[in-house]
Amino acid sequence: MAWTTSDRVMALRERWRPFDVFAEMMDGWRRHLSGRNASLLAFFAFLSIFPLLLAVTTILGFVLEDNDELRERLVNGALKDIPGLGADLAEGTISGNVWALVIGLLSALWSSTKAFVGLQGALDDTWEVDVDDRAGLPVLRGRALLGILFLGGAQIGSIVVATIVNAAGLPIIGNVALIAGTVVINIVVIGAMYRFLTSASPTWRDVWPGALIAGTVFTLLQHFGTTIVKNITENAGDTYGQFALVLGIVTWLSLVAITTLMCAELNAARVRLARGTLDDLGPEFDLPIRA
Repeated sequence: MAWTTSDRVMALRERWRPFDVFAEMMDGWRRHLSGRNASLLAFFAFLSIFPLLLAVTTILGFVLEDNDELRERLVNGALKDIPGLGADLAEGTISGNVWALVIGLLSALWSSTKAFVGLQGALDDTWEVDVDDRAGLPVLRGRALLGILFLGGAQIGSIVVATIVNAAGLPIIGNVALIAGTVVINIVVIGAMYRFLTSASPTWRDVWPGALIAGTVFTLLQHFGTTIVKNITENAGDTYGQFALVLGIVTWLSLVAITTLMCAELNAARVRLARGTLDDLGPEFDLPIRA
């Protein structure tokens, strides 16, 4: 018997609603193998970083060919969220030709969607969508491109907020406003992913609590990401050498993945308990399947 359904724990769950939600979330994490899904998501995210940057820089190299300043700001805005790699990648130049745009871009986009395909599978597990009801390959890849657009919109939004804050010329208040704006953008983007990157059909009301927590934690991970990777790299450098940087980045991505899926489990746990379907064998519920 799982600890979440033991007699003592069930007695606490009946008396204290927050603990009931927490226990249900942890039970979902165990039953859905979300720890394994988080590891796979971090691995896929690591493999997707370089193809995604290739796609982004190639597109911007052609679309913003006559606006070097805006192009560099957009590229640097995307790179700064990758601790340990952003500074080095930002020094590269953007170049290409028609063949690079057609062939390289298509292959890069296909490769970079792997993380979002993995996220969809993990969210379907969280919402307990039957395998036969899950989206097929074309829809999965289409939603993965939607996820990339969400991230791109977040980067543009962050740059707009930073520009407004810098124009105001108020250092202390400006920094607070910049952090607050980043948190809001992250909450909206993660909420959109929770709602649309799954074969289930959760409502905004279903996903906002997890998005609120995940967006806040993700902002902290963005802010302290470089410090985390630097500490891991310095401590592991003597043993792993150049691979210490890979270890640091994968660790950071793992924290992001765990946060994302744990908060998704929180959303699903709230929905299960709200529908009052918890029984001795565990929670089962039916959420509408996206057409």
